[in-house]
Amino acid sequence: MNPVRLLEFYDRIADAPDATKRLRRLVLDLAVRGKLVAQDPTDEPPSCIGLSHEPDAPYGLPTTWRWARIGEQLELFNGMAFKPTDWISSGLRIVRIQNLNNEAAAFNYCDPAVARDRSVIGDGSFLISWSGTPGTSFGAFIWERGSAVLNQHIFRCDFKTKMFYARYLRLAINGRLDEMIAKAHGGVGLQHITKGSLESLLIGLPPLPEQHRIVAKVDELMTLCDRLEAAREAREAVRDRLAAASFARLRATDPETFQADARFALDALPALTTRPDQIKQLRQTVLSLAVQGLLLEQDHSSTGRELAAELQSSQAKLIKERILNPTVLAKSQTPGEMPFGVPPTWTWVSLGNLIAYGPQNGISPRPSPGAEAPKAITLTATTSGRFNGAHFKRVEGSFSPNSDYWLQPGDLLFQRGNTPEYVGMAAIYEGVPGEYLYPDLIMKVRLLKGTSLRFVHLCAIAPYARSYFSRSASGAQVTMPKINQGALLGLPVPLPPLAEQQRIVAKVDEVMTICDRLEASLARGEAARQRLLGALLAEATAPVREAA
Repeated sequence: MNPVRLLEFYDRIADAPDATKRLRRLVLDLAVRGKLVAQDPTDEPPSCIGLSHEPDAPYGLPTTWRWARIGEQLELFNGMAFKPTDWISSGLRIVRIQNLNNEAAAFNYCDPAVARDRSVIGDGSFLISWSGTPGTSFGAFIWERGSAVLNQHIFRCDFKTKMFYARYLRLAINGRLDEMIAKAHGGVGLQHITKGSLESLLIGLPPLPEQHRIVAKVDELMTLCDRLEAAREAREAVRDRLAAASFARLRATDPETFQADARFALDALPALTTRPDQIKQLRQTVLSLAVQGLLLEQDHSSTGRELAAELQSSQAKLIKERILNPTVLAKSQTPGEMPFGVPPTWTWVSLGNLIAYGPQNGISPRPSPGAEAPKAITLTATTSGRFNGAHFKRVEGSFSPNSDYWLQPGDLLFQRGNTPEYVGMAAIYEGVPGEYLYPDLIMKVRLLKGTSLRFVHLCAIAPYARSYFSRSASGAQVTMPKINQGALLGLPVPLPPLAEQQRIVAKVDEVMTICDRLEASLARGEAARQRLLGALLAEATAPVREAA
């Protein structure tokens, strides 16, 4: 392997999340193909019965190498099938797969007298795990933690010949994990590879001196990968601290100071940000500032209380005209505990004090295979906080064009059931009238004229509201808690004057546009890093010249 080009360009690919992982994988791949170190023609090729160039070999080998099947080199003994009733508080340690993958994992113990000799291991024992989840459990290990007994799903491997250096064989098997996983049986969760499949697995066998050189080179390169990964983690930690400090400065209550700090944060963020979660953090910070009245200077020409009184009169008229159900007001209590302080010109109201229609649950029709059947959105259509009409299913039924189950522009949709993270998530329908129905797990409301739909939506997706809905949700299913109409109507909403609501929405749009550009820039940069990394890794697989 020639690392010159990789090192030359590493600063341009180092921030790719899987850069070091792919480098480690490349090292193993080159090692098992004979491309990691130069061959020495004075090395004597391995020679014993059964070793030859195999017609079904997955790739070519250097001329001094041979193919060997695992079953030709190793005798495989499976571990014991312990039951929980076999466990005792102390005794002989039972090695499970988690004890191989994580040295900190706790051990179970058994009576040494019940342990089969062929399942007992000690320092230097060669092990292969043959069951588990793909990518985490299959593989070869050398045990170095004293006497123990193997649980089932792990083979103790006794060498039949002296053709392999144990540390090289571990690399060679782990370098062919993809094939092991491909041969595995089972569902999407637990899988296993049969003893016969494992015994037939081909392993490239180099001369013994070269095996030692390969192991030494792998150790050297893995140490380099460790340093590269540590350096990346350190860079990310510094960026996280700087980004957090920039966001913290946005808490300034003085408008002039806030504007200066906001400019600093937005100017500095492109240099600090390498991950989408950092942009998400900025979005959440902006939402919090917006609904707390910290994003703009206050408008003192009117007050939220005056607006609340006007809205109350509008609701009274709708109730009198039997357009709005009076029970809505009964469920819309004035918020008791305010989530945070607001400017003196603002006031707190409940969501129920702002609505002209609803809340109304959707419907639960059966799916339809018909290409022209009505479309009903799924929860995913609103999970992001923005409506996405690509997420729908065709359903059975005939619905009047005037049915309230058709979505209309300006409908504010709330998920009444979802995971704790998303229950209560809100989105505004801005599509054409009557194109989509909405499901029973979504409630919709329409707001009174005189308040900003966009501002109320910002409040509904802000961190404080997400926390409120998560606390208010209940239900027997932990994975799908629900909020009722009372919880929805009781959402506390900080209410500024209408003109200020509109200015806040405009400022949030401005900042979110910057966030969109930053995310797009991150995506382009990540794509470029991945292309460069792929090209460099492919270049690194070019054969090395043999030693003179």
